[in-house]
Amino acid sequence: MSTVTVTVSEARAALPVLLERVQAGEEITLTRHGQAVAVIVRPDTLRARRADGVLATAARLHDLLEAGRRMPLPAVPPLDEERAAALLEAVRSSRSSR
Repeated sequence: MSTVTVTVSEARAALPVLLERVQAGEEITLTRHGQAVAVIVRPDTLRARRADGVLATAARLHDLLEAGRRMPLPAVPPLDEERAAALLEAVRSSRSSR
């Protein structure tokens, strides 16, 4: 896949040709005053890139979950009655303030 850079002015004049090139698989980067402002790509290319990103994020999440499963739980002192009552009151008050 090739990438082409054109100015917005050039794109206005040649939009039908640029769209044909995009349809053929090229990417067109539009620039204004030398700065990239947009990229024209085929919709299927965009969907594939988004899917790749989502799958990569899911793989990282899976790895983190697996690492967490292998870690021992920290020793936590048991919850005493006073602390349990304070936690319940905090939950109740946050719910009632909604």
